[in-house]
Amino acid sequence: MQGGWTNQLYYGDNLRVLRNDVGDETVDLVYLDPPFNSAANYNVLFREASGEQSAAQIMAFEDTWHWTQESEAAYQELVTEASERLARLVEAMRQMLGTSDMMAYLVMMAPRLVELHRVLKPTGSIYLHCDPTASHYLRLLMDGVFEPVNFKSEIIWKRTGAHNSAKRWAPVHDTILFYTKSHKFTWNQVYQPLPQETADAWYNNVEEGTGRRFNRADLTAPGVRSGPSGSPWRGIDPSAKGRHWAIPGFVKDIVEGLDPMSALDALDRAGRLHWPKREGGMPMLKRYLEEAKGIPALDVVNDIAPLNNVAAERLGYPTQKPETLLERIINASSSKGDVVLDPFCGCGTTINVAERLHRRWIGIDITHLAVALIQSRLHDTFGTELSPYVVHGTPKDAASAEALAQQDRYQFQWWALSLIDARPAQDKKKGKDTGIDGYIRFLEREDEQAKTIIVQVKSGKVSSRDIRDLVGVLDREKAAIGIFITLHPATKDMVKEAVSAGFYKSAWGNFPRLQILTIEDLLTGRIAAQYPRMNAATFKRAQRKRREQGEQSGLF
Repeated sequence: MQGGWTNQLYYGDNLRVLRNDVGDETVDLVYLDPPFNSAANYNVLFREASGEQSAAQIMAFEDTWHWTQESEAAYQELVTEASERLARLVEAMRQMLGTSDMMAYLVMMAPRLVELHRVLKPTGSIYLHCDPTASHYLRLLMDGVFEPVNFKSEIIWKRTGAHNSAKRWAPVHDTILFYTKSHKFTWNQVYQPLPQETADAWYNNVEEGTGRRFNRADLTAPGVRSGPSGSPWRGIDPSAKGRHWAIPGFVKDIVEGLDPMSALDALDRAGRLHWPKREGGMPMLKRYLEEAKGIPALDVVNDIAPLNNVAAERLGYPTQKPETLLERIINASSSKGDVVLDPFCGCGTTINVAERLHRRWIGIDITHLAVALIQSRLHDTFGTELSPYVVHGTPKDAASAEALAQQDRYQFQWWALSLIDARPAQDKKKGKDTGIDGYIRFLEREDEQAKTIIVQVKSGKVSSRDIRDLVGVLDREKAAIGIFITLHPATKDMVKEAVSAGFYKSAWGNFPRLQILTIEDLLTGRIAAQYPRMNAATFKRAQRKRREQGEQSGLF
């Protein structure tokens, strides 16, 4: 990472964060996957605010986007303050869609796209991930903000396998809209694996003596040249065929610095020329199968599978995308040291990939659940090699923590888990109390299965009964250690109950089997969670081995 930069993770409304905290033309690449189709039931009829049903039935966003006073205010701001082109476009959309759920979604997205345009550098790019429900509307908005001339690609990603769908073609793809800020933008050619059928069809020659498969590449290009590239070589005159010598770049290591005639001689000495049987025929260049980079990445992506139920990187987040997809995007449209921004960063796939590819990054999400997952994921993946980052918008003292708890105890719970790098319980649902709010997994030895720490978070009044109950959960789950995080100070009886739970004994020492941690202690650093920890290098090696074996990471 470049000196003077610290990566940024924000909790809060991305529109506010973009306006207040991200400067003009400071970002090289934006990827966003805004919430869509996140509900279980997607078949929703468009309805006007009056309750009248629209004539058109489409897929919409249940329990997420509804026309409210906030939507009306956003609309008024757009038509009075946005550019003439965008303002007229939004007005036209409202004439067609009315005050429907879809229109509420679009007026939410429009000002955010305006801010993303502002923060992008002139050489920057943006990828908007959506599904066919809204992609046509979002493309119009992108045209209004980024101008149609800066549209580059509509990428189709096959996100799921074949399945039945009543009376229509089965929906299996997402759409990714690729725009740039200007005509001069960062682009690095990326490749996808060569399909087997393509390899069989193209590399159908076998070199005698080595058995290496190769195809035949042309050594000439159209057009007559008067210089050395148009000169005859070994009796072969390319000008007679209206062509000139043009040696492909993939043999640069053999021909670099040589004139065309010397280069052809060098290739022949290296055994890289394929000579036709007929006399006077044009020689061809051998391109070996193992030299193939693949095929240039296509705008139809069907070689990156969605995450299945046993994928090692799966976190249980409903809209999680595979890291391979983000790798392709980030490699194509940014370079090492560039700034990557994800304003709807969810479980942090963009952030994780940006960190691994040595990009700087900014992530924004509106839930503490997402922020907690991202922090846990980063620390699990990179350990001590993780670049420094700062979290904004989270409580910094006990008073602000209590305010968050009063506002939303679930948001408080997710934030509290992040203080000890615990991962939220995947099956935790509002209204259902299993006695487990989060987990930590640890390894004592590289060749062992990970052990479990269960975590419980309380924002209200606490007593010794809570500790006894947690001991019962520990026994039920056969967990190694239990951690009780409380907003309020522990009583003497609570401490006594915790001590009576005994110790977890390991080769690394003895650790309290039940630990009480207060929010104030965690914020000030006076107390930390105690459990066996291998050194970072050994832990990462063990985790990598588990991924390679395709094992599901247990409770995560």
